[in-house]
Amino acid sequence: MTMEALPKALEVDEKSPEFKDLLPSQTASSLCISSRSESVWTATPRSKWEIYRKPIIIMSVGGAILLFGVVITCLAYTLKLGENSLKVLKMIGPAFLSLGLMMLVCGLVWVPIIKKKQKQKKKSVFFQTLKSFFLNR
Repeated sequence: MTMEALPKALEVDEKSPEFKDLLPSQTASSLCISSRSESVWTATPRSKWEIYRKPIIIMSVGGAILLFGVVITCLAYTLKLGENSLKVLKMIGPAFLSLGLMMLVCGLVWVPIIKKKQKQKKKSVFFQTLKSFFLNR
C-alpha cells in the first residue's frame, strides 16, 4: 500500500452510519446541553447558597458520619458486649470514621476550588468587557 492509497482506504463512505456519527451538530440546543454546569447563555447572578450548597451538604453529611463513627468506636471499646457484637462494632466504627473524614475533607477542599473559580470568572468577564470596548471603537 502506498502513501497515496492509504487515505482512500481510511475514508468513510457518506452513506455509512459511521459518517453520520462524525458530523458535528451545529444546533444551539446541543451547544447548551453540552455546556458545563453554568450556562453560557444566561449571566444571572447566583446567591452564595446556590454556589456553596453542595460543599456545605457534603461537609455536613461527612461530619455526621464521622461523629457516628466516633460514637460507635467508643461504644465498642467501653461497653461489655458479646464477642460477635464487639467484632462487628470494632469493624463498623472505623469504617464510618474513615468515610466521614473523607467526605468532610472533600467538602473542605471543594470550597477553595469554588472561590478560585469565581475569581477567575470575574476576571474573565472583566477582560471580555475590556476586549469588546476596544474592538467596538
